[in-house]
Amino acid sequence: MYKPIGLVCLTLTFLAACDTGSLSTTQRGPFAPEVDRRGEQVDQLLVGHRLLASGEAELALGAFNRAAAQRGLDDAEVLSSLGSANLALGRLNQSEQLLRRAVKAEDAWPEVWNNLGVVLMERGKNAEAEQILRRAFALSNGENDSIRDNLRLALAKMEKIEYGDEQEQEFKLVRRGTSDYLIRRAN
Repeated sequence: MYKPIGLVCLTLTFLAACDTGSLSTTQRGPFAPEVDRRGEQVDQLLVGHRLLASGEAELALGAFNRAAAQRGLDDAEVLSSLGSANLALGRLNQSEQLLRRAVKAEDAWPEVWNNLGVVLMERGKNAEAEQILRRAFALSNGENDSIRDNLRLALAKMEKIEYGDEQEQEFKLVRRGTSDYLIRRAN
């Protein structure tokens, strides 16, 4: 029938006090576990690459900076990783500087040259980008599709004819009949 509210509250309080929650007996409370200093250290380059692949460029940059602290800034992989993270963040000047340092290393691979070419295209340095991308394509033996696509884009930008203000003309589309269109110069 009707139970007094006080008895229900007392029962719930007793049950809540008996519940250990999600904590097991091995945990010392709601705090984070201690750091195991004897544990194996995670490769920060691997962490950074995974973060960059998941779209977390700012966090990846932090991981790459930690890798630079461990390996030094003479490592081509560290420099290219830092350059790629800066490219993803839109920091083109920093990216270009880091990638230029990375390609100076003897063991620079085609993807580093490709990333430098992309940065140069973004900065409007199309002629240099085309040369860099040709080198990347040659180093990959023509087997990398993304490098090939970037080279095609650079070549297209080189061939693009730009009109000056005095040569620029406006055109309009004029419909003739039911489904016939003609392009005419606007007056």
